[in-house]
Amino acid sequence: MKIHCLSKENSVAGNFIAQMRDVNIQKDSLRFRNNIKRLSHVLAYEISKTLNYNSVQVETPLGKADCNIIKGKTVIASVLRAGLPMHEGFIDIFDDAENAFLSEYRAYNPDGKTFEIKFEYMASPEIEGKTLIIVDPMLATGSSIIVAMNGLLKNGRPSHIHFASIFSSEQGIETLKNNIDSDLCDIWTVVTDPYLNSHGYIVPGLGDAGDLCYGEKL
Repeated sequence: MKIHCLSKENSVAGNFIAQMRDVNIQKDSLRFRNNIKRLSHVLAYEISKTLNYNSVQVETPLGKADCNIIKGKTVIASVLRAGLPMHEGFIDIFDDAENAFLSEYRAYNPDGKTFEIKFEYMASPEIEGKTLIIVDPMLATGSSIIVAMNGLLKNGRPSHIHFASIFSSEQGIETLKNNIDSDLCDIWTVVTDPYLNSHGYIVPGLGDAGDLCYGEKL
């Protein structure tokens, strides 16, 4: 398993991250969603470098050109609801990808701190032998990604899995490393933050990505 953290090198992605973290700028939901999409474009492009390609010949108005195109099928799977703008960003780049959607939420126990991941809904194509990219802006505890992956693997075994997030905790990355097939998976993130608070939120992080995208929930 490889861990890819894009913030280890300076790039314009740092501007988008700063805007997403800023408590004043992040009040603009449209701008927040657009920054998720822009960072998703960056992640998708980086992931595309690792895929397999076929050489094809394309007819142009003036002759023939040799081109390399992605080999095989790609499936983009997003965890609702914060995953929606990230999903849009990824299919901007992988425009012929198939799509999967998963509904999960944190069901908190009476102590208000510990919780279980409730998995309620999945719509997915067959993933056997395909490249599966699971996207979620926040990799906090890692529990929701593991639940998502287990649900998706009921539809077959992909040729490779890429987990893509924008903000990840070190604990979440370690959880994935200890609970998934290291030969099958890569982890991609823009930023790695040091720890989680008592409620399982990434610190310093940015808050609740779903609320910042679409408004507070009950």
